[in-house]
Amino acid sequence: MPKPIVCLSDALRQFAEAFRACFSQRQWKYFVIVLLGLVECDGRRTLSGLLAGAAEKVSLCGLSRFFNRWAWSPSQVVQTWLGRFRAQLKPCVEAEHTRQKAGQAKRRGRPKVTVVTGYVIFDDSVHAKPKGRKMQGLGWHYSGAEKRVVPGHSLFTGLYVLLGRRCPLQPHLYRQQAVCKREGVPFQSKIDLAVQAIEQFEPVEGTRTHLLIDSWYHCKRVRKAAQKRDWDVSGSLRSNRKMRLIAPDGSRTWCSLAEYAACLKPEDWQEATWPSQEGGQRVYVHTLQTWVRKLGPTQLLITCHDPCTPAQSLRYWGSTLLGADAQTLINVLAVRWSVEVFFEDAKDLLGSDHYQMMSAEGIVRFWTLIACLSYFLEEHRCAQPTLQTWGDARRALQKEHQHNLVAWLANQFRDG
Repeated sequence: MPKPIVCLSDALRQFAEAFRACFSQRQWKYFVIVLLGLVECDGRRTLSGLLAGAAEKVSLCGLSRFFNRWAWSPSQVVQTWLGRFRAQLKPCVEAEHTRQKAGQAKRRGRPKVTVVTGYVIFDDSVHAKPKGRKMQGLGWHYSGAEKRVVPGHSLFTGLYVLLGRRCPLQPHLYRQQAVCKREGVPFQSKIDLAVQAIEQFEPVEGTRTHLLIDSWYHCKRVRKAAQKRDWDVSGSLRSNRKMRLIAPDGSRTWCSLAEYAACLKPEDWQEATWPSQEGGQRVYVHTLQTWVRKLGPTQLLITCHDPCTPAQSLRYWGSTLLGADAQTLINVLAVRWSVEVFFEDAKDLLGSDHYQMMSAEGIVRFWTLIACLSYFLEEHRCAQPTLQTWGDARRALQKEHQHNLVAWLANQFRDG
């Protein structure tokens, strides 16, 4: 049943108020309607679907203009929730530093420096649009879910993970060079977008930042941009990457990661645990401090499921955490899975691929408001310990809205 804005939960109402400066009075009403529609709609999150979840006297044309024509800045919306995140997490970071200092053993000299690490994860996700021929920015992209090239849009974005909290970063529409030429817009590669995001990101004060990426983004430009800001970098590597081997006589040779892994014996592997929600998965790992061509000094981590037949499940990883043990690297790399969960929730829970806008600007704005609500669901989940997932937070909001609706209707009947 559609809900009027008056039935908004107190938490969602206060959250929406924080964005008043981003919109005019009329635009802000549509902004609230979109948030309410995303929470209430259980079907497809098209413009009609969003309006069906909100019992407000607004038109479909008005909502279309809100996304495609009206002047408001997605970047300002993003900076608003990022500022909110930094303000909320700053006391938590200070408390964590205090906790670490209290747990240190007393000894002579200066105490060890405490470190609170925030993880920045960048990745892209394909939103298939087989019937969207007239949509701007439409290209052919490889879909990992469908294991083939499909027509659609490529969403580039990131996630900031700090002390168990997740914060979505600004979404971007990646357009291939041929698409940019056809539409007359400047071309930016995925690497360009990643470097730009690294340069513009502002972490929470008092933290150390660790960049997590997959093999597509693990290149010289990205690592250089991160190291320029004194960040650590970890991520997967392609098997054809060249690594340097130093023989006992000092001679140096270069071989691919795959060639090196093929020479490993069963006794070269050690058992470790890959963290997961199910309690952890057993893997076998091999670590080596080496030099990877075009990347520089790298702590190499190779994983497999069976050391006797490793070729069937080999994965390669690299990190700037030189000298780190295998389990430490695994614990860091496992955090990168958070962005995959984010993409899955954005699609399955909030319908980030349900849009039917024709303009590229409208699509980016739709993704921005999806990320905005994602941030709120994470904030709401952390505020109530009984809520484990974004889905739990959304269902709790729906129940509260239903309760508010019944109370509002009762008041209306009582007042005549």
